[in-house]
This record gives sequence, C-alpha cells and structure tokens, in this order.
Amino acid sequence: MSRIRSFATPARLAAFAAAFAFCVIVFGAFVRLSNAGLSCPDWPTCYGKATWPGHEHDIARANEAFPERPFEDHKAWREQVHRMIAGTLGLLVLSLALIAAWSRRPLVAMLLAAAACAAIGVTLYMKQMYAVSALLSAVAIALPLLAALRLDRSAPWRVAVVTFAVIIFQAMLGMWTVTWLLKPIVVMGHLLGGLLTFSLLGYVALRLAGAPVPTAAQSRLKPMVVVALVLLSLQIALGGWTSANYAALACGADFPKCAGSWWPMTDFREGFVLWRGIGVNYEGGVLDAAARAAIQIAHRIGALVVFGHVLATAVLAWKRGLRALGALVALLLCTQVVLGILNVKLLLPLPVATAHNGVAALLLLALIALLVRVLPDREHQRLE
Repeated sequence: MSRIRSFATPARLAAFAAAFAFCVIVFGAFVRLSNAGLSCPDWPTCYGKATWPGHEHDIARANEAFPERPFEDHKAWREQVHRMIAGTLGLLVLSLALIAAWSRRPLVAMLLAAAACAAIGVTLYMKQMYAVSALLSAVAIALPLLAALRLDRSAPWRVAVVTFAVIIFQAMLGMWTVTWLLKPIVVMGHLLGGLLTFSLLGYVALRLAGAPVPTAAQSRLKPMVVVALVLLSLQIALGGWTSANYAALACGADFPKCAGSWWPMTDFREGFVLWRGIGVNYEGGVLDAAARAAIQIAHRIGALVVFGHVLATAVLAWKRGLRALGALVALLLCTQVVLGILNVKLLLPLPVATAHNGVAALLLLALIALLVRVLPDREHQRLE
C-alpha cells in the first residue's frame, strides 16, 4: 500500500494527462468532422497570428494573404484551439517524462534537449528553413527514444519517456495534415498518433496506480486481450481511412445493405492506394463512388470481426472474475456499434460522429485496463 501511495503523484499526473489526451482526441474529431481541418491554412499560426484574426483589418489582411482560403471565424477558432490544447498536452507529457528520468540527470538533459530541438524546429519551419527544421525534429524524436532505452526503470517509466517522442511526431503529423492538404494517409496517421498517445498515458497511469495480482486463469486471458487490441487498432485505422477519404456515406443511409445492394460496385485497389503524391487538395475526397464503397464495406466487415472477438474477450473476462472490466468492454463495444449504425442511418450527424471517435478511444482504454489486470505475476515488477 505504501508503494502505491509513494507514486501517487506520477500516477495522478499520468491519469490527468490521459484524460486531457482524450479531450484533445474528441475535440480533434469535432474539428475534422465539422470540415475545419484546413480552416487555418498555415501552421502553427492561423493566418499568421498566434490565435486567429479577430478584427476587420486582420481579417482583410488574412484574406489578402490567403485568397484561396477565405477566413471563416466559426471554423478557424476550432482549428487553432485544437492546436493550443494539443500543445498543452505536449507540456504535460514532457513533465511526466522528466519525472520518470529525474534521478538520471544525463537523461533529463536529453529530454530537455529534445524539447529545445522541437521548439527551434518549429521556429525555423515558420522561417521556411524546412530542411534544418526537419533535421531538428528528427533529433527531437530520437532523443527520448534513446533516453527510454538507457533508463533502467520498469516498463511504465520507460513508456512515459517514449510517449514524449510519440507526441513530438504527432505534432509533425498535425503540421503535415495542414501543409499536405488533408492527405488521407496523414489524417489517418494523425488519428492513430493521438490514440497511441492516449493509450500509452492510460497504460502508464494504470500501471503506476498498481493492480491486484491476477489468478492463473485470468493471466491466460493475456493473448486474447492482445489480439483484441490489435484488431481494434486495425479497425480504428480503417475508420480513420474511411473518414479521411469521405467514405462514411458511400452507402447512403442504407444499412446493412449498401446503396440498395449487399455487394455494390466496388474498387478495392483504388480505395486503398495509400500514397498519391503531394500537392492535391483532398478536402471533400478525390475517390469515385466505387472506391469509397469499397472502403465503407471493408470497415463494416472489420467491425463484424472486432465485435465477435472483443465480445468473446469480455465474456471470458466476466467468467474469470473480472466482471467490472468485462461488462465495461461489452458496454462500450455495443455502444460503438450502435453509434456506427446511427452514423449511416442519420447521415453522419456531427454529435454522433464525434461520439463514435470518443467511444473508440474509451474502448481502447478499457482493453488496456484489462491487459494490465491480466498481466502475469512476473510482470508486476517493482515500480522503480
């Protein structure tokens, strides 16, 4: 008990950072689904301002500087606020990483150097010194990874340091989302990066808080939970690809059929071309109906696979004494399926579509909590 109490502050900080990351994910989904992803055509500023244009002369200057992207106040504030709260999350993750490495001063210096490289890289990017900026960003990502390898502490502390590298790369994905004009592979990667950050912080918080030692029967659930996490992650990636290619309504309001057919005209080859070059504006999507239908059908098939395996995992967890976690996973899974169907039947209303992203994140966290709970006894190491 004293061991858990001694790490209460890092555990609470990790839990707060995870909760904050969840808010960033949900708000980011709201920004993307309200078609505000390119409402600030530059990065990290918005029409050259740290906030966004507010006065008439600022708006006129913004429209003159970016004639291809007229200023829209109701969208621009969403995009820039999202960047601000994402930056705040970065500071929280840096704080957690510094706590993890605090007694190892050379590693602390590496983390601070990474933060400095990231900040200087952004400054140089704004000055259009792109090559040097990219080099500094790469160094900023590499330093925390190297620090994590050299940190002689248990898994949650090393993961806390790794998360700092992840969030720096996530910031780069946010930049590319804007500068590469909503390129689908980048938009999907940005979603996955946000969920990875959230998942890692959730794992750190749960491990630092401590967990009861599982029974032998509970420990045998570990492979099934790992498979559930892999399948859910792939399904989330499919969902991100569906959204990034504007394929959510490829079947119209038809469910379980698609456009009046069980198997409409599809083009899977075209629908899953991951890289199409740079310079195309992907806002609104560039694929034809057959390619979008292929993406939507793949997402539905994936949902069936995930539903079957995750529900079986939840039932087994319930039967082996993990009733609260089993019930939570099942509840979130069923809620997610209902939200997905409502997205189609109601033609993608913004609140439902945003909730679909949020529940996906919560389901991911619930499975991580289940994984932590079934870790074999040898993996419940001393948290030092």
